[in-house]
Amino acid sequence: MDLKNKRAAKWKHHHFWVSFCHACQGLNTAWKEERNLRFHSMMTILVILIGFGLKVTLGEWLWLGLSITLVLVCELINTAIENVVDLIVGAQNNSLAKKAKDIASGAVLVASIFSLIVGFMVFVPHLWQIFFN
Repeated sequence: MDLKNKRAAKWKHHHFWVSFCHACQGLNTAWKEERNLRFHSMMTILVILIGFGLKVTLGEWLWLGLSITLVLVCELINTAIENVVDLIVGAQNNSLAKKAKDIASGAVLVASIFSLIVGFMVFVPHLWQIFFN
């Protein structure tokens, strides 16, 4: 094994528990530092409470869960991309860095719009039945 592979191997965690702890640390860091992640998480809790209140079906829960997960994962990936870009370019203005960050945040926007549409498709029929029947 050459020197490069030995260095890479020492940073590689071979135990599940160590990797799990690092993943939890990453979630904690994102929660503390990312306002948008906290917003999406609060909206997730709101959707869950509304879903229980409206007694949505299992199929509807699956759609809601899929759309919520998509938004949260996109937000985490967006955060990671922004941090890597900042690490590489620092405080410089760089058009490629801006483009990468804008595209990553665009993915969050698309996922959020999808989630909003799913929410309307699930909740509006239940609300319609409550208020107009």
